[in-house]
Amino acid sequence: MKMTSKIILFLGLGFFFFDGSPLRAEVHNVYFGTHGKGSHGIYHATFNDKNGKLSSPRLASELRSPSFLAKHPKLNVIYAVVGGDESIHALEPQGDGSLKILNSSPIGDGRSAHISVHPSGNFLITAQYRNGSVGVFHIDASGKVMSRTQLFKHQGGSKVIPKRQDTPHPHWTGFSPDGRFAMVPDLGMDQIIIYKVDLESNTLKQHGKATAPPGSGPRHMRFSTDGRFIYLLNELSMTISTFSYDSQEGSTIFINSTKTLKDEVKNKQAFNAASEILVHPKGHFLYSANRGHDSVSVYQVTPSNGTIRAMEVESVRGSWPRSIALDPSGRWLLAAGQFSNSVATFAIDEDSGELTFVNRETANLPRPSCILFP
Repeated sequence: MKMTSKIILFLGLGFFFFDGSPLRAEVHNVYFGTHGKGSHGIYHATFNDKNGKLSSPRLASELRSPSFLAKHPKLNVIYAVVGGDESIHALEPQGDGSLKILNSSPIGDGRSAHISVHPSGNFLITAQYRNGSVGVFHIDASGKVMSRTQLFKHQGGSKVIPKRQDTPHPHWTGFSPDGRFAMVPDLGMDQIIIYKVDLESNTLKQHGKATAPPGSGPRHMRFSTDGRFIYLLNELSMTISTFSYDSQEGSTIFINSTKTLKDEVKNKQAFNAASEILVHPKGHFLYSANRGHDSVSVYQVTPSNGTIRAMEVESVRGSWPRSIALDPSGRWLLAAGQFSNSVATFAIDEDSGELTFVNRETANLPRPSCILFP
């Protein structure tokens, strides 16, 4: 698993499918949440999936630290957790890429670290890292976010890593592929807290948990494309814990953990922290971002048993990759450097999943913390 230095030079050459037919380009909207000093709001750009060209990002909505974004599964609406006023904003993309604010709702328990919308589009949930809570908010027929309907307070901490794990710290929210269960990895508890969804009342009820190795610090997670496995990214140990998942029972069985970086590589940095994990839509590749080392690790997946194998580590050509994202075509990966104020583009090899840096000027915007293709 070595750092690569592959670079693609684009000289106006055409791109083709393997059957020889020309590859038609589609231009996608992409939005960037921002966080920290110098953050001005949500930015918009366009992305060409033929040549991997990202336009220069422009301010789409002026908000104070909109750190994470989510999209409605059916409506043309985006949701942002805004740290400046500790609220959720519902926004409607306009034809020029700008965002019209539909409404906002106070979170009522501090800032949120993450937000996700249920597949039905009827409600969303948030994770409040500092206050250790999960909030539930209904969504009306127009996409507006309503007042909070439920608040769950996580209890206890594993206390393995002092200060980081003395108390609960939920860090991500999401749903099982069938929408029957909600999942909330908690960095302080070394657990994924599992909630059962009542699809009639759009409410949650605590159901169970999945326990990660002590001191792991769960941050984000993803399901395999067939829904049989969970890949949990652990921020503190810089590992990916794999679980088998029973969709009927909403239960898990721990399989193993895989290091995102080799120890000799990890130990060269003064500080390292895993940040984001992605599963390629084909189901054969997995990606995770490494802050400090400032890289993306690439893994091959064996779909039959869910095991993963580290393949390469690619520099993001920036600093502190808090967010990475795949474009809708699955041919490109974008990596946002929060401290370098940059977004770099990588081509994905369709056979190996490996990344190749696109050698052109990287896009610049202040403090990118989230990448969203709506």
